Amino acid sequence: MILQPETDDLAAYLVADGVIDHQDPQLRRLAAELATPEAAFQHVRDEVRHSADAGAYSGAFRASEVLAAGNAICRGKAHLLAALLRAQGVPTGLCYQRLADGEGDFVLHALNALYLHGRWARLDARGNREGVDARYDLERERLAWPVRPKLGECDYPAVFAAPPAALVRALAEAVPGRAGYGYLPGELPVDGGAPGRPGR
Repeated sequence: MILQPETDDLAAYLVADGVIDHQDPQLRRLAAELATPEAAFQHVRDEVRHSADAGAYSGAFRASEVLAAGNAICRGKAHLLAALLRAQGVPTGLCYQRLADGEGDFVLHALNALYLHGRWARLDARGNREGVDARYDLERERLAWPVRPKLGECDYPAVFAAPPAALVRALAEAVPGRAGYGYLPGELPVDGGAPGRPGR
């Protein structure tokens, strides 16, 4: 798949904002300590648990909040990885997949794309578990969920510099400690989005 950045201006993928808030001192310290993109990826994948796997729902989606909470759903983990990599000076964006949930509906899964060695590469720090083996590989994608087009699944080719506003509004509705994701869209929002299901 050919990735399609929103802009050719790589500076847009280094910005700190209200979600990818890598101006946070603790986050910047961690980024410096980890030192490399691979170490940052492994930290988010392995040390920050996916809320569903942890059985703890922090509701965190801003990068600094995800770091403090120690768990988040895929969107929050993607925001944290983007923040750590941007703090290291690596242009990093957000990507999405539409995946079947096994119940006739779809879930929206978030992951990252980073720009290194003159090209974009996608990484998925969702967190490994049985049947999931995502790896740091800039040459061959090793994502958590390969798409199955026959089921209506798809990779969205866009590389977003910031999460879509409709998705941020939905994430802000999370209630810490409360399981469930009915407030989240199951597909990439175009004009505000509709309620949907969680990312895997």
